[in-house]
Amino acid sequence: MTEYEKKAAEELKAWKKEMQRKQPFLGVLSRQLQTRINKAIPEKVHNVITAAIKQMTRGVFTGVEFITPAALENATLEERETKVNSRIKFYARTAAAEGAVTGAGGILLGLADFPLWLTVKMKMLFEIAALYGYNTGDLKERVYLLYIFQITFSSQGRRREIYSILKDWENQSTEDLNNFDWRRFQQEYRDYIDIAKLLQLVPGIGAPVGAVVNLRLTNKLGAMAKNAYRLRQLKLSTTTTKVS
Repeated sequence: MTEYEKKAAEELKAWKKEMQRKQPFLGVLSRQLQTRINKAIPEKVHNVITAAIKQMTRGVFTGVEFITPAALENATLEERETKVNSRIKFYARTAAAEGAVTGAGGILLGLADFPLWLTVKMKMLFEIAALYGYNTGDLKERVYLLYIFQITFSSQGRRREIYSILKDWENQSTEDLNNFDWRRFQQEYRDYIDIAKLLQLVPGIGAPVGAVVNLRLTNKLGAMAKNAYRLRQLKLSTTTTKVS
């Protein structure tokens, strides 16, 4: 292992521990509060989020909205992650600018932020996958992206479940992917972002809230993606070292 890989492995170890920790008591209370808030949120908002998620997932599988980047070959982990970090910064800034504009535009533009921001995040994931050397034209790799998305925007209990899938990804059969829980995928995402994104619709504070929320959560998704791919890259690196 190189020094960079050792540092990445330490960061990955901390991430694994975080993904496997139990749901805290405050998390249970937060979930109960979220359920009450969901009932108070206008149905129109829920409908927009639901439609945006359906459109995004269809795009992931059909490639309608997402160009498949060429996989980066023959690069070290450090070289890959230098490029990955640059793309995360780019997409986070793009998401922040988009959130500020739509947040300043009132209810209608605020609602438009949901599908726009989803597209930004998924394009980022497609690029990250390619930079780690994976072919996003492969259906199984696209489902991996959806799990990365879900582990980022889910409750801790659901994160533990998804982590158990990701850590053994190479042994997951394509037939099992047909059992992907779309309903839970949608609900977990909605529950995670509803409060923050609802504030974006409030006149006067929508612009700064939209910018900050989009920036923070896009960076979070990027960090999750890095560790999800390190999970596979470093396992591969260790296996190769043992064989040689």
